[in-house]
Amino acid sequence: MEKVIAALWADGTRDAFNARLLASLPRALAEAGASQVRINLRDDAVEPAAGLIQRWQDPQQDAVVQFWLPSANARFRGAIDAALAAHSARFALWLVAESTIIPNTAHPVPRGARGWGWSQASFISFRPDLLRQDAIAFWHGHHTRIAIETQANFEYVQNLIVRPLTDNAPAYDAFVEECFPAEAMTSPAAFFDAVGDEDKFRANLAAMMDSCGRFIDFTRIDIIPTSQHDF
Repeated sequence: MEKVIAALWADGTRDAFNARLLASLPRALAEAGASQVRINLRDDAVEPAAGLIQRWQDPQQDAVVQFWLPSANARFRGAIDAALAAHSARFALWLVAESTIIPNTAHPVPRGARGWGWSQASFISFRPDLLRQDAIAFWHGHHTRIAIETQANFEYVQNLIVRPLTDNAPAYDAFVEECFPAEAMTSPAAFFDAVGDEDKFRANLAAMMDSCGRFIDFTRIDIIPTSQHDF
């Protein structure tokens, strides 16, 4: 089995686009051979987190779809690509290696329902002055611990990009999904697990920013708040 990440751009108004994705894309993908479909949407529920958006693509992607296939080889992916094309203005695909750092055991998502809190969907690129293996070593060997210890994330999944699957796919190195309580959309202290403790907040923020800066290229990232839906 192989995991695929898809970025989708809306083909109409955001509300209509989102409603159509939820109503018919999971079934279309399942009929095309996909399993464990997850859709991350930019919608009104996460609008309070608009201040956390970081942008490289213009226009920026409007939704993320994650799913598993027996093979992501283009020869066997025709029906998948057709389903995505029918639900978007355009899409880009990447093959990824998933690592579930923090599984969501605190707030399990009922199938077809919106997940509790919100999900930060991050497409990231490594610093160009680092060898890929060195960036991965730092990410896995140092940053992962920082992300666990300094944030109020109750789900944390790293997806290392193995290769792009479509010619138009932006040159990211990883896709990361982290889920937080709703309060973290507008409260930095809630985001960094330090409500009521200013010293802890400043320490956690400093540790996270230092760690991110040591392997992420901030000129080539897209970070978007989303609502998470599992199918």
